[in-house]
Amino acid sequence: MSFLSTKTRRILLLLGLAGLAIGVRFALAQSSPKSDPYIVEWVYRVKWGHQDEFWQIFKKYQIATLDKEKELGSVVKYEVFRPGLHTSEDQRWDYRIIIYYKNVASSSGGGSIERQLFPDQETLKREENRRWELTEVHWDLPIRQIDPNAAGD
Repeated sequence: MSFLSTKTRRILLLLGLAGLAIGVRFALAQSSPKSDPYIVEWVYRVKWGHQDEFWQIFKKYQIATLDKEKELGSVVKYEVFRPGLHTSEDQRWDYRIIIYYKNVASSSGGGSIERQLFPDQETLKREENRRWELTEVHWDLPIRQIDPNAAGD
């Protein structure tokens, strides 16, 4: 009986170590090196007829902040898209911004930069609240670019 117990413990220990090794390998494969850019997509659908008002507020605060982050080096680049034609209302989006941060850590500095760029925080809050009132749907989605020819992606 003690032989089975020892054997069972050894098997469980080996299975646990194998699982741990596989988990560590998977985690390392999924994590990106600190030098890899961290890519985030912001998508907005705005109340119909209010796209221009939304864009003026967005440009005033968000684009200015992204420009400053780019100047300081935390944003490598960003791209802004509008649709060229139209889709069904449930699939409609009005603005899509893809931001390439230097790395994950550099993606968290926007708030402090906004406070520096816009000392009138009451106006910033009021105008940003208006922008959010005009926003019907929004999401921030971290995305990663993959090499279709690389093994394991």
